[in-house]
This record gives sequence, structure tokens and C-alpha cells, in this order.
Amino acid sequence: MASTQDAWYISLLGLAEHFRTSNPPDIKSCIQCLQAVFNFKPPQRVEARTHLQLGNILLTHTKNIDLARTHLEQSWFLSQSINAFDDVKFEAASVLAELFEQQGQPTHSKPILRKAIELSQHSVYWHCRLIFQLAQIHATEREYEVASSLLGVGVDYAQLSNAAYTRVLFLLSRVMLLLIDKKIQEVLPLLNQAGHLVESWSGSPHQKEYLKVFFLVLQVCHYLMAGQVKSVKPCLKQLQQSIQTIMAPTWPDDDAVCGSASGESFVWMSRQQLYVLVYLVTVMHSAQAGYMDKAHKYTEKALAQIDKLTSSGCEEGKSGGARSGAVLAWRLRMALVEHSALCRLVTGGKANALHEIARAAHLLAVAPTPGSAAAHTPQLHCLLGLYAMSMNCMEAAESQFHTAIQMSQERDLWMFAKLNLAIVYLRGRRDNDLAQLMEQVRPEALPAYAHGLRAASYYVLGLQAFFQARYNEAKRYLRETLKMANAEDLNRLTSCSLVLLGHIFLSINNSRESMNMVTPAMQLASKIPDVHVQLWASAILKDLYRLAGDTERENEAYQMHCNYSQALLKDHFQATQLPQHVLVQWTSGPPPALPPSLPPPSALSNPT
Repeated sequence: MASTQDAWYISLLGLAEHFRTSNPPDIKSCIQCLQAVFNFKPPQRVEARTHLQLGNILLTHTKNIDLARTHLEQSWFLSQSINAFDDVKFEAASVLAELFEQQGQPTHSKPILRKAIELSQHSVYWHCRLIFQLAQIHATEREYEVASSLLGVGVDYAQLSNAAYTRVLFLLSRVMLLLIDKKIQEVLPLLNQAGHLVESWSGSPHQKEYLKVFFLVLQVCHYLMAGQVKSVKPCLKQLQQSIQTIMAPTWPDDDAVCGSASGESFVWMSRQQLYVLVYLVTVMHSAQAGYMDKAHKYTEKALAQIDKLTSSGCEEGKSGGARSGAVLAWRLRMALVEHSALCRLVTGGKANALHEIARAAHLLAVAPTPGSAAAHTPQLHCLLGLYAMSMNCMEAAESQFHTAIQMSQERDLWMFAKLNLAIVYLRGRRDNDLAQLMEQVRPEALPAYAHGLRAASYYVLGLQAFFQARYNEAKRYLRETLKMANAEDLNRLTSCSLVLLGHIFLSINNSRESMNMVTPAMQLASKIPDVHVQLWASAILKDLYRLAGDTERENEAYQMHCNYSQALLKDHFQATQLPQHVLVQWTSGPPPALPPSLPPPSALSNPT
């Protein structure tokens, strides 16, 4: 009788697999066969495996999440007491924990993974994979210290297990978390340690190149977070060369990079995802350095690459599956669109900037997880504040910056929003509000690593002193901005500081020094291009030529000023007519529904 019973459930399992692999798959019949297996009271191992199969198939092919969870829970419960059953036991724990996280219940995921980690110490692959998964959940919950501690355990375990490649992955992942948590003092020794391990790597050359890309991405991000645009150039160039090596047609696929060792079957991202990421950090560098045309060009290339990935399904990660790949693709797209909007605002294309902001708002509405939307909502409000400032909608700008400050848990974004809010107060002559705010954003109040923010803070102090006609003090602050901006090629801050110094010298009747400031300001602004600085500089040049009695050049400067002014006014009017302009009033809840739109034709050329 027992053998007949065995034959029944073995036949059902084979039939279920036949239906699953048919073309097209017959999922309904597959599920019916697997469910029928339980009628024959199979051994515990078969029962646990069948529950796992059902859970996976229901998750992949149906919307019956509750039933999928029940099967996964049964598989995890049954398999815990079975020896030499790692694949079923730990896959059940991993998939069940991921499902709870997807449903917004990470508190249920954590004990499952902790138990699985405790049981898996003999299996290098599963122990490392589960540590990565639990660290990821803690990081998503912003529990960075716990996540970092787990990754530290992973570093030590991988070293003891002779999994050298996975050890470096754990180490670099820990550096990444410390960067996110702004623990800069802890980052440097670990980053140096990782760099040494990568440089002295004696294993697979493919693994070495892959780890090198991961290391260089973190090194570039470390510099960019500090606003060190000049210092980052050698690292960025190395990164761009390494990604070209990895993207070469002769490069093996990700499985070959991992190698045959079971404890080293991990990649941080697929090479296609890394390719987009390198585009993104290049866009970030170009935007910070003030090369807006270059930033826009790379943004378009990166977005096209993401479209290619998502349409082909290549966004799936090695160990994360389609869902984690989709989340990563969404995050990369969102970051690129945000930078595109910022570049448009700098170059004076408000209507185009609004189109990009509306794209970001749409992306928020279709965010793959609540956490993804929550992480990017403050940045969108900050962009709307900048847009509202450029449109002279100062009340809306103030509301948007306040909303960003209240929502954000990122100190750098918080400080950036406050520095821009200070300019809103300056323009509104709200001295009391400004004085209170400036105490929080003075250079000495900012983190030591934040080179760019500190330089911007000196600029705002200089602007405040200029508005109050304290010209010597203003010059002192602006020279400090220039020193810091020049040291790291922060071209936009340099051009803004030069044109403001030119205005100050004009105000104190020092035409020669004014001309010495405004001329390079105009050249740099044309290179960026920053139409607002060009407009400001052309107005000063017109006055300087008038004072010098040079009528011909005065008329040229006047015509240039009129061209910039007319282009900006035309673009301003175009932006006010767009339905997306209502976004400046949005300060709570999900973004308002907007009609789909095409980018408006550019109202701005480069007037000469």
C-alpha cells in the first residue's frame, strides 16, 4: 500500500511539473496536481517541498497572496526540523520574509530571517544570502547601525569560510550603508581596506573588475556627497573605463563572474544595472560641476538604457528577482528625472523643468513600494520650491521648502532646503525669520564633510550682507565661497559669486574691479549655461559700459540683456499656462492627478 501511495504523489508531482513547463504553461492544472499531493499524506520532506512549490507558483502566477503565504509558512514550519534540507528550508524562509516585507510587515520578516541565519551557519551560500537579506530590511527601515553590524558579521563569516569575493561584497555593502548614514569618519578606513583588497586581488580577473566597479562607485559617491567635484575626477574616469570593460561583448555573464563556489553566488547589481548607475553618477558630477548640457545628454542616454532594461526584463538581479530589479529601475529613473529637472531650472527652461517635475510626480504615483515614494517625496517638494522661486511664486516656494524640511530625514536635503528658504526670506525682506534661520545654516553649523553646502552657506551670508549694504562683509563671505568653489570646480557657485561681487563693486563705484568680476562670470555662465547669471551679468555690463562712455558696447550689452529677458519671459508665460503648474500648491498627500503631457518646445536659445 505504501508503495502505491508513493507512486500516486510522485506521479502528481511529475504531472504538475509537466503542466508548469508546458507552452503555454497550464498553471491551474499545475496547482490542482500539487494540492492533490496532500491527499496522499506524503513524507514530511515531500510535504514541505510541495508547500514551497505552491507558495512560489501562487506568488508568481496569481494574486492569491494570502494562500501563497499560508503555504510558505507551512513549508518553513515543517522544514525547520528536517536535517540536510537546506534548499527548501532556507528558500521558504527567504521568500516568506520577502513577502512580509512587500506587505509592509518587516517586523514579521526579521524573526524568520534571524532564525534561518541561526540554522544556516553550516551553509556558506544560505548564511551569506540571508544576512544580506536581513541587512537590507533593516537598512530600508533606516536601522543603519543594526544593518551595518549584520554586514560586519558577514565580513567575518565570509573570511572564516574562505569566501574572499563575498567578504569584499559584505565590506563594500557596509561602506555603502555608512555613506547613506553619513558616518563619514567610519567610511574612510573601511573604504581604504576594501580598496587594498580589490587592488591586491589574486583571484578571478572578472571578479576583480566587478568589485572594482562597486568600489569606485562608492568612492565617487563619497566625493560627490561632499561636493568635491574636482577631487572626484580621477576616480570617475577610472569608473567609466571599468564599466566599458565590463560592458564589452566578450565579458561573461553574471553567473560566470560569481564563479562555481557556492558561497560566492552573489552580485551587487547586474552589469546592465551598473551601466545605468555609472551614467547616473556621471550626471550627478556634471550637474554639480555646472555642465548642464552634458548632464542632460547623459540623462537621456541613461533613461533610454533603463527603458531597454525594463522592456527586455533584464532588470532582474541575480538574487533579488524581478521585483527587486523593478524597484532598482524605478529608483534609478527617479534620480535621473530629478537631476534633469534641476538642470533645466539652472539653464532657465522653467517649462521643461516643470515637465520633468511632473514626470517625477507620476513616478511617485506608481512607486513600487511605499518606502520608495516616501524617500523621494521630500526631494520633489524641494524641486517644486526651486521652480516656484524661479517663477517668483514666493509663498508657494516657502510652503514647498517647509514641506521638504518637515518630511525629510536626510540632513543634506534639509540644509539645502533651508539655504534656499533663506533666499526666499531675503527677497521678501523678512529679516527676523532670516536671522533665526541663518543660525541653523551658518557654515560652522554644517557637517565638516559638506564642502559644497558650506560654500553655498557663505554665498547666502554674502547675499544677506549685500542686501543690507554691508559691502565689506559681503565681499569677505563671497571670497570664501570663491575659494571653496574654485578648489572643487563648483562652477555655478563661482559664477554666482563673481556676478554678485561685480554688483557690489559697481555699487561702490569701483568699475574696474566690477568688470574684473563680471567678465569671467559671464564666460562661466555661458559655459554652464546659466541664463539667470547671464541676465544679471549683462545688466551690470550695460551699466559699466555706460559709465565708461562706450556706447557701442553698451548697446551690445543692452541687446544681450533684452534677448535673455525676452526668452525668460516667454518661457515664464509658457510655464504658467501648463496644467502641471498646479503642482506648486501641492503640499500633502499623494501628488494630484495630471494629464499626460509632451515636453514643451524650448523657449530658450543661447542669445548672442
